[in-house]
Amino acid sequence: MPELPDIVVYVESLERRLVGRILEQVRLNSPFVLRTAVPPLTDVVGKRVSAVRRIGKRIVLVLEDALFVVMHLMIAGRLRWIEPGGKWPSTTLATFQFTDGTLAFTEAGTRKRASLHIVRGEDALAAFDMGGLEVLDADADAFRERLLRENHTLKRALTDPRLFSGIGNAYSDEILHRARLSPVAQTHKLDPGEVVRLYASVRSVLTEWTVRLREEAGSGFPTKVTAFRPQMAVHGRFGQPCHDCGAPVQRIVYAENETNYCARCQTGGTILADRALSRLLKSSWPRSIDELG
Repeated sequence: MPELPDIVVYVESLERRLVGRILEQVRLNSPFVLRTAVPPLTDVVGKRVSAVRRIGKRIVLVLEDALFVVMHLMIAGRLRWIEPGGKWPSTTLATFQFTDGTLAFTEAGTRKRASLHIVRGEDALAAFDMGGLEVLDADADAFRERLLRENHTLKRALTDPRLFSGIGNAYSDEILHRARLSPVAQTHKLDPGEVVRLYASVRSVLTEWTVRLREEAGSGFPTKVTAFRPQMAVHGRFGQPCHDCGAPVQRIVYAENETNYCARCQTGGTILADRALSRLLKSSWPRSIDELG
C-alpha cells in the first residue's frame, strides 16, 4: 500500500499537472470503485482543480464549488499519467481527463479494494480524517503523548491511522529497524530514551524516503510505486542479510501482511514467534538468531 512518502510525491506530481486545470471528463471503467452517489459524479465535470491534498493515505483533488474527489489506493491501487493520445492500462478503474493529459486510477488483482468518493463541503471531507498525528509536523512531546495514549505493540501503534498518519506496513518496519526497537515491544514499557529514538527514526525515515522518491520521479510522474525496494533495510528482505550486522532478516506473518525485522539489531538476538510456523515446529522453533547457525 502506498504510504506517506509515496503519497506525498503523488500529490506533488499532481499539483504540477492539475492545479488550475479544468476536469473535462470522468469515466468509470469499473463502477464498483465509486462508493458515493450524492453528489453525482457529473457534478465534478467542468470544475477547475484548485489544490491537491493528502489525508492520511488518501489523495484528494480539491475542485470548485467545495467539491472533493477522494481516492484511496489501498494495497494495489496506483495512479498513472497518460499523455494526450496515449492508452491507459487494462487495470484502469477510472479516468479523469484534462486538456494536457489524463489521470488513470488503476488497481491490479481481483480484490477490488481501491475506492473513489465524491463529497461536497469541508465537513464531509473531514469524515475521512482518522485523526492520526502528522509526525513530520509534530514536536517530540506531541509524538510521546500520541504514542503512549494506548498500550499497543510498536508495530500496531505506528500503523494505526487513529494514532499516526500515513505510516503503514513497509515504513514501520524501516522505522523500527533504524530505532533498534522490537516490533512487539509494548508502548507503555518504553523508557524515555527509546521514545526519543523512535521519534527521531520516524522523522528521518519518512523524510529520507520522501526525498529519495521525489528525486527518482524528477519532473516525471511516479511510475515505480511499490512497498518493496532493494534499498530498504528489512522490509521485504526476509532471509537476506541485514545491511548493518549481516544477520538474516526475520519475519512474522499474519493475515495478508508480514513484519520484517533483524533479530540481532532489534530483539537482542531473539527470534519472535510466528503464529503459524512456530506452532507447527513447536520445540524445533529456533529461539535465537545464533541457533540458525
